[in-house]
Amino acid sequence: QVQLVESGGGLVQAGGSLRLSCAASGRTFSSFGMGWFRRAPGKEREFVAAINRSRDSTSYSNAVKGRFTISRDNAKNTVYLQMNSLKPEDTAVYYCAAGPGPASTALGYNSWGQGTQVTVSS
Repeated sequence: QVQLVESGGGLVQAGGSLRLSCAASGRTFSSFGMGWFRRAPGKEREFVAAINRSRDSTSYSNAVKGRFTISRDNAKNTVYLQMNSLKPEDTAVYYCAAGPGPASTALGYNSWGQGTQVTVSS
């Protein structure tokens, strides 16, 4: 497994931007597919975005497509989530995850970070 630590969350007004980071340690970062998930108050955890090991394939949920961008820097053992045009409904705890391959379900990941809070005010 790999240890994951998210950062970059905070409070932002609607229409603003944030960039989340997830630093990995413990195993070879480049061997993992990476994903971002979120859990809003009173809701189930949902998929946000994923990226494969070689950075040439990404996927997004319909809710964030066109606004969020996932990327990774294998030299820095870090995955990012650039979030633009934020909406109040993006308010959630955001989690990064690592697994054997990029996936759009939580079952595809076996390591999780502790989460970082993102709050978007209207």
